[in-house]
Amino acid sequence: MEKNFAWAIEFQKQISTRINTRDIPNKLETFCGIDVSYKGNIAYCSAVIINSNFDLISSVNVKCKVKYPYIPGLLFLRESGPLLSTLRILGIQSDFDILLVDGHGILHPRKCGLASYVGYAIDKPTIGVAKNILCGSLRKDHFVEYNGSILGYVFKKEGKNPIYISIGHKISLKKSVQIVQKLTRGGQRIPEPLRIANINSKNHLNFD
Repeated sequence: MEKNFAWAIEFQKQISTRINTRDIPNKLETFCGIDVSYKGNIAYCSAVIINSNFDLISSVNVKCKVKYPYIPGLLFLRESGPLLSTLRILGIQSDFDILLVDGHGILHPRKCGLASYVGYAIDKPTIGVAKNILCGSLRKDHFVEYNGSILGYVFKKEGKNPIYISIGHKISLKKSVQIVQKLTRGGQRIPEPLRIANINSKNHLNFD
């Protein structure tokens, strides 16, 4: 399958060289989470913005057709269209300081997962929060190493499955971990803006 998408693999490699892994000096006060659910070839994408007090500022739901199947390592082909369309609509209503994406950032064989691609496309600080590991090995200090480089961090609440945090764009791994920890309520697995976006996308799918 990947042979048919050699152009996409090369595109990921090019984007990976442009990803900023340092913190930018912006105040991070509003947090956007975005997620997608599917019914056949229809994507139901939801985005929400909250503040540091977990108050809901804005939300939007978008339904659109998907152009590509799911291909491991090439999730950006399937999901970036719905995500970027939703973010454009959300941006008309309200701006945000940082984006959390349900997918990997640089913790990826080509250092350019969905979160990195979307972060680069919108030119905003972005964090990848994935539920499954795609590459790398877990170290005793909870960092994830791949090909000799630390590319991610495993965060696990007691009694919950782990999540895998990585840089999307314009942020450091240390800051990414701090933000995800700050935004994850007690008893929950994933940070609040992503949790709400996930619920909204599934509700949007079920009530369509």
